[in-house]
Amino acid sequence: MQKTLKPLLLIGIVTLIFIFKSVTGYAQGDDASKYRVVYKGDKGPGVGKNIVFIATDHEYRGEESLPALARILAKRYGFNCTVVYALDSAGNIFPGGSNIKGLDVLDKADLLVMFMRFANFPDAEMQHIDNYIRRGGPVVGFRTSTHAFEIKNNPKWAHYGWDYKGEKTNWKDGFGEYVLGETWVSHYGTNHKQSSKIIIEKSQESHPIMRGVKDMWVQSGGYTAEPKGTVLARGQVLNGMTATSEPDKTKELLPVAWIRDYQIDSGKKGRAFATTHGASEDLLNDGFRRMVLNATFWALGMEKDIKADNDIAFVGPYKPTTFNFSGYKANVKPSDLAGWDSFIMPGEIVKKKQK
Repeated sequence: MQKTLKPLLLIGIVTLIFIFKSVTGYAQGDDASKYRVVYKGDKGPGVGKNIVFIATDHEYRGEESLPALARILAKRYGFNCTVVYALDSAGNIFPGGSNIKGLDVLDKADLLVMFMRFANFPDAEMQHIDNYIRRGGPVVGFRTSTHAFEIKNNPKWAHYGWDYKGEKTNWKDGFGEYVLGETWVSHYGTNHKQSSKIIIEKSQESHPIMRGVKDMWVQSGGYTAEPKGTVLARGQVLNGMTATSEPDKTKELLPVAWIRDYQIDSGKKGRAFATTHGASEDLLNDGFRRMVLNATFWALGMEKDIKADNDIAFVGPYKPTTFNFSGYKANVKPSDLAGWDSFIMPGEIVKKKQK
């Protein structure tokens, strides 16, 4: 009798463990870890605060720039930084993809940093984003995040789409317009042939985000933008891809960085910073990198910790891939980027398969 009870007891324990994992989502969370890389700081003003980065854009190599920023914020300032990627069927980072898991980390996030374009995430992942936005969580959005979502086949989340024109009139032109303050409009100048000088607005030179910021020049081209919010800086389109290229005198100065308070539906109010730049090579410019790092502190309400001489040096090797639409570093898993010294990004550049 006792010999019979032992295997039955073992079966019962295994069954209970399976039920526990299913109910709590433990098994799903374990699987979701494949989509993430975590950089955990241990000293500095950011200790105890969680920043979540979502990296999935097709062209500007946000899969490279976001982990570079995450490492700086974690190692130099103590934040716990989680970068979440879209993956392909083999578990490799797939820029611009929508196969993503692990956004439950937003439930305890203090800041969301986005570099996304035309995403159409699963319902469960979208729900975490929606919950975060409704509680007024601060957001920092880079470039294509003005058109972060394109959702045509799911009425539950269609209003997040960049060109939404449906019955939820507050959501006209989607997440970019409603939260960040601008959706996708058009390129302004010739991308890859005309770079940009970023000029701080005179009235905003003393803003905390601009503390210590100077000589901003980025390689990504301009966007047409008339954002809802306070403009911090404008872009001067240059006739060339060097910082000393002559200005394009046919182009006016358009907003390239701004802040605003957002509030969706009956949700809480939150802070947002957006810039129409941020491509992989843009981060090589000290002025631009300082501005966006300052913006993360501002979004978190940590203005007192923004110092003009804050350390903004890269952590580990960062030799970014030139931004382009069809080529990216392939066969790289999020785990390949773990630690402070791993290369961002390893792998060989391949041509993305067109649909």
